[in-house]
Amino acid sequence: MTTSSPTVLRWWIALELRKLREQAGISRQQVAERLVCAVSKVTHIEIARNLPKASELREMLGLYGASDREERFVDLLKAARSGSDWWTPFAGAAPKWFDLFLGLESSATQIESYEALVVPGLFQTADYAEAVIRQGRPEIAEHEISRRVELRLARQELFQRETEPPTVWSVIDESVLYRTAKNKKVMREQLEHLAKLADQPTVTIQVLPMNVGPHAGINGPFIMLHFSDLLGDPTVAYTDGLIQGTYYEEADDVREYRNALTHLQIAACKPVESKQMILQRAQELT
Repeated sequence: MTTSSPTVLRWWIALELRKLREQAGISRQQVAERLVCAVSKVTHIEIARNLPKASELREMLGLYGASDREERFVDLLKAARSGSDWWTPFAGAAPKWFDLFLGLESSATQIESYEALVVPGLFQTADYAEAVIRQGRPEIAEHEISRRVELRLARQELFQRETEPPTVWSVIDESVLYRTAKNKKVMREQLEHLAKLADQPTVTIQVLPMNVGPHAGINGPFIMLHFSDLLGDPTVAYTDGLIQGTYYEEADDVREYRNALTHLQIAACKPVESKQMILQRAQELT
């Protein structure tokens, strides 16, 4: 595991402990009896609200028949209790519930997405990001807008991280190219930036033409985050909401999003044609 994010480590420990318990056919009540604690404590451990003590972790792994994984879990538990997340300097620039997404995004080995409304955050220029934030939240103060833009740009540093950068594959609805910012120059520069990103070997951008009619993305944008360097190769599907984001970790839920994204990737234009469409639209804005 390459991530040093305490938030992601807490999430992974919780996810793995729940999976191990379910695979062993053991209820939370049985775990609580073994630990001599309330069932709510087991629940809080499994939703990453609290970390278990090292002694509790050993008891749980023994109960699940996974004592051979004790050393690794204990090491991760120590790491999860120390260090700090990269976005700590941006505290307050995003709601607390977004912390997990920031950690998952920066730790993922592959990021796939479908976007129907705006250029994905990882691809946004500073001026475009500012325009999107202003239009979406016109009531917030100037200093808060600046902080949010800074955070959005900081997220993009994953493309230059020292370890292997993630592969990023995004399907963007063609309507996004025409939903211009108030300033056409801002939109043109954003599209030109998008075309340049498409040349990076780790980035794939496809445009989903408007003439395909109703499609698998009809229920809205979503992101899939893959972690091939984490034990179990977990995948998380994420959807953004007005109040808070939603994370889908169950195999059946992830499969639904995987199928939807595959259909979108098949229906979308090939990367070369998509780049041509992006540049053509940028030219129209000159």
